[in-house]
Amino acid sequence: MRLRLLHLMCLLTCVAVLMNAAYAQQSHWATPDDKTAKFMIEMERKWAEGVCTNNGVISELLADDFQGTSTRGERYNKADELRDEKGSHSAHDCALDDAKVRFFSFSSGEDVAIIYGSEHAIGKDKSNPDAKQCQVWTDTWLKRNGKWQIAAAQDNKVDCK
Repeated sequence: MRLRLLHLMCLLTCVAVLMNAAYAQQSHWATPDDKTAKFMIEMERKWAEGVCTNNGVISELLADDFQGTSTRGERYNKADELRDEKGSHSAHDCALDDAKVRFFSFSSGEDVAIIYGSEHAIGKDKSNPDAKQCQVWTDTWLKRNGKWQIAAAQDNKVDCK
C-alpha cells in the first residue's frame, strides 16, 4: 500500500511539473504595432548607436544584475557597460539593422521577452578604423516591478553582408 501511495504521489508530481512547464512555454512573436516591442526595439537602437556616442541609455536599459557575453567570449556587466558608455568613442555610423521580439507568457502575464537582432559600426576596432564590423545578438528582457530591462545578452561577430 505504501509503495502504491509513493508511486501515485510521484505520478501526480510529474504531471503537475509537466503541465506547468507546458503552460510556461506559451509564446508569440510581437506584432508590428505592439507598443512594448516598439519601446524595446527603440532602446536596442539606442544601445547600438551608443557605441558611437554617449547617449545615456545604459542606466535604464540594463538590469542591475545584467550579465553579457562579448564577441570575444568575455563576460561583462552593467558597470562595464556604464564605463564604456562614458569613455571615448572611436566608432561612427553605428546602427541597429534588425530586431525581432518574442514574448513568453506565464501565469502573471508577459514577463520575459527575447530579442534577436543585428547591428553594425565602422571603426569599432581601433586597430582598423575604416573597417565595418557587424554582429548579431540575443538579448533577454525581464519585466520586474512593471519595468522592462535587459538581464542577459549574447553577442557574436559576423561577416558584414
